[in-house]
Amino acid sequence: MKQPLRRSLLAAVAALVTGMAAALLPVLGPASPAQAADTGLHVSGGRLYEANGTEFVMRGVNHAHAWYPERTSAISDIAAKGANTVRVVLGSGDRWTRTSASEVSSIIGRCKAAKVICVLEVHDTTGYGEDSAATTLDKAADYWIGVKSALEGQEDYVVVNIGNEPFGNTGYEGWTSATKSAIGKLRGAGLRHALMVDAPNWGQDWSGTMRDNAASVFAADPDRNTVFSIHMYGVYDTATEVQDYLNHFVNNHLPLVVGEFGNMHSDGNPDEDAIMATAQSLRVGYLGWSWSGNGSGIEYLDLVNGFDPNSLTSWGDRLFNGGNGIVATSVRATVYGGGSTGGTGTAPNGYPYCVSASSDPDGDGWGWENSRSCVVRGSSADR
Repeated sequence: MKQPLRRSLLAAVAALVTGMAAALLPVLGPASPAQAADTGLHVSGGRLYEANGTEFVMRGVNHAHAWYPERTSAISDIAAKGANTVRVVLGSGDRWTRTSASEVSSIIGRCKAAKVICVLEVHDTTGYGEDSAATTLDKAADYWIGVKSALEGQEDYVVVNIGNEPFGNTGYEGWTSATKSAIGKLRGAGLRHALMVDAPNWGQDWSGTMRDNAASVFAADPDRNTVFSIHMYGVYDTATEVQDYLNHFVNNHLPLVVGEFGNMHSDGNPDEDAIMATAQSLRVGYLGWSWSGNGSGIEYLDLVNGFDPNSLTSWGDRLFNGGNGIVATSVRATVYGGGSTGGTGTAPNGYPYCVSASSDPDGDGWGWENSRSCVVRGSSADR
């Protein structure tokens, strides 16, 4: 075929296609939010992705900011241990002191400085229906709308976890409608962030309510940008229970994160090895509870003693340094440059920081951990 004729035919085809598209536009309407170009953290095919299309798997820690607002170094300390995500406890003012919009901005700033993704959650909803002090998901949605100014433009860095463990073991049948309503309220107010929703039954979903209704909740989000969060404590004390729950979501292409878990609990002994191994094999995120400051008999869930990053507990050592742990599996978000988080962070001379100063018995700033040399932070070798 001669080139001039080919160009003429191509031009004619292009004109025909353009005309057909123009004719169909009034019928089909503009692209829906789910079809539009992706901005920020977003769900696709049951996985969480960054704006550039890179899959992001959370490997992190919970931090109780609402109860310890003075612990401003906690986020950077957690990041230095290798986490790529920090889930931060906030208060809506219904049960705990309201975390103001300016405070939310500061927290996001600390997350960005530490190069971690920030999962922000309202804790006041915990155990609603069973705990008389808890508030509703609707009230939590009002809080997020009230601090919208701090959230706008942070879609690359922030996931909005609407409400922690929003139902206890009473009235949990209302979880589906309440969750759909809260999502709709936030989308109607213009929040375009990836949203996270916790399971009922104090987060453990022993009733299967979230599992069985997750598909309809996801479909109710006009942005199709909702991640589900299961909390794994005593209900998940066998590998089979862990695997069955996580596999259900993965097999049904529904995005899931283990938003909280521990190595022991008053309601039973969770199988943390199975949780971490299964999450790793399925590319499911996990966030251990919690950095420090636990009380009322669950102090064993502290990852470090007294907020001291150089004093890991046995649970902290397991989560960070054990098999399928944070140091071995965490990958930094590409919005911060990507790559391995480097465990405890990397000194200017290229060596990793030591988890504990006790690794340096000679006091020269050099230690030995995980079969490699490390640098004691702030020492003469840290340059």
